[in-house]
Amino acid sequence: MTPTPSLIDHQHESRRYLYRALLVLALIIAVLLMLFMRLYFLQVERYDHYSTASRSNRLRLEVLPPQRGTITDRTGELIAVNVPSYSLSLIPEQVEDLELLLNQLGELVDLSDDDRKRFNRLRKRSRRFDPVVLRGYLSEQERAILAVNSHRFVGAQITAESVRHYPHGGLFAHLLGYVGRISVKDLQQVDAEQYRGTRYYGKTGIERTYESRLHGENSFRLVERNVRGRVLRELERVVPQPGEDLQLTIDAGLQQVAVDALADRAGVVVALEPGTGAVRAMASWPAFDPNLFVRGIGHRDYQGLLDDHQRPLFNRSTRGRYPPGSTLKPFIGLAGLEHHVVDINHREHCPGWFQLEGRERKYRCWKRRGHGSVNLVDAITQSCDVFFYSLAIKLGVDRIHDYLTPFGFGQKTGLVVGNESAGLLPSSSWKRSALGKPWYEGETVITGIGQGYNEVTALQLARATAVLALRGQDVRPKLLGPAPKVTWPLVVKASDASWDSVIQAMTNVVHGPRGTARSIGRGIDYKIAGKSGTAQVYELSQDDEKPKKADETIEKLRDHALFIAFAPVENPTLAVAVIVEHGGSGSSAAAPVARKMFDYYFANP
Repeated sequence: MTPTPSLIDHQHESRRYLYRALLVLALIIAVLLMLFMRLYFLQVERYDHYSTASRSNRLRLEVLPPQRGTITDRTGELIAVNVPSYSLSLIPEQVEDLELLLNQLGELVDLSDDDRKRFNRLRKRSRRFDPVVLRGYLSEQERAILAVNSHRFVGAQITAESVRHYPHGGLFAHLLGYVGRISVKDLQQVDAEQYRGTRYYGKTGIERTYESRLHGENSFRLVERNVRGRVLRELERVVPQPGEDLQLTIDAGLQQVAVDALADRAGVVVALEPGTGAVRAMASWPAFDPNLFVRGIGHRDYQGLLDDHQRPLFNRSTRGRYPPGSTLKPFIGLAGLEHHVVDINHREHCPGWFQLEGRERKYRCWKRRGHGSVNLVDAITQSCDVFFYSLAIKLGVDRIHDYLTPFGFGQKTGLVVGNESAGLLPSSSWKRSALGKPWYEGETVITGIGQGYNEVTALQLARATAVLALRGQDVRPKLLGPAPKVTWPLVVKASDASWDSVIQAMTNVVHGPRGTARSIGRGIDYKIAGKSGTAQVYELSQDDEKPKKADETIEKLRDHALFIAFAPVENPTLAVAVIVEHGGSGSSAAAPVARKMFDYYFANP
């Protein structure tokens, strides 16, 4: 017989269902309560915070970098400007086949492997709707080709930005310097907030020294964006304050004359106005094209500059240290007169050599047969070494050092551009402290003709020449114009008779029948006071009685050629210092450069 199934307890099941329903309801209410509390927290308690964050996601302040100030010469000619630079950019999200597009564009414009690698690297760091630069610095022809074919390349566009440009190329390279991509190290030296959005920074020269004045002040624009970050519209724009425009004292025409006169020879020319201190030319040659550094110079180009034996990257104007040679003789002659070691009538016999008492060594004069009997004016005019060997011994190195110091030798001129060298004006105490050795009398002998430890920069020589031209008034070189005429303080004291004698001797150098630079004095209607110099790069042996011809000597061992001058003699308005490296004779290699400088200057006041 089959058992009868037990009856279901409906009341018990109902209670179980009710409990479950209440539990689920309680859970729902708890969740709703939590959601309500969270909503209250977000909408009420944290309203200000999230409201601000929401607006920040929608509205964005974007930095607008300022326009860099321009640089002009004294006449207003632009020598550092800002020009539009055009780049080919791609918007990745609009390109269906990126590799195909790159190949097609490569058929129209030159795309190097470096261009493609840089593009892929930038693309990975950018949003898909942002343009990414593929090729910069497009030529006009390349822009025209791309414009004509623009309908073929969806996602490609030509963009423009303002970049630094030096229209004269290397003419002012060492003076102006250049700008380059701003680095982390650069940002540590400035207010980083003011440089947000700035891509370029002054690296050397004027660009570096006056960076704060040239840069300007950045600003901003307020834009509205969608959730993906795409700009929808511009709501507000504040125009940034451009950098200051600088006018230099440099004369572009005179600078060009200096470089043309040097031609393919390495050297330096500095010209300044004694009355104002205005530097009218400061040419270091050879130079480099600073535009290469703005764009980002390639390894091959940079290595080529480093390997060039004429050192185009080296600033000879302020960093080059040279023996002054015979250009130092007028200053030492003045010291001799003022210390009453010699007078204007004192004469020395020059047999072509000089010996210290009790010594065998002969110090040669440049003229092997000698100059015969000469006084101070003759000795400067004909550049007699023997006279100044003797004069140096009578003065002593310390009196030479003390008298020449106010002319600016052995110290910086104060020009803040170019990392200036102080040169070297030796003394016995200097040698003892620097080298730990005593000073020898033979070293005094060669100090008298600007050799030995003596080292000057071209800028120092030009300044010293200007001080001499103004008969002892201090002259401080200036690069920022305008430069009004000033009354300089007197720093070198000498009698009128002493000044007259030395300046007359320098005038004879150019206009006298026996002057070493008389060839440049022909055919001019103004008078130049000058002094040539030939600085030995190596020393001849005692047995080398006959000097080698320039073409028989290895170029790097040839003497440096120097020339200092001012004009007009009666009222000096320009002082010039010329150094031609391994040029040989100062009268034949350097003096003609100075003559061209004066001719241009007086023809273009």
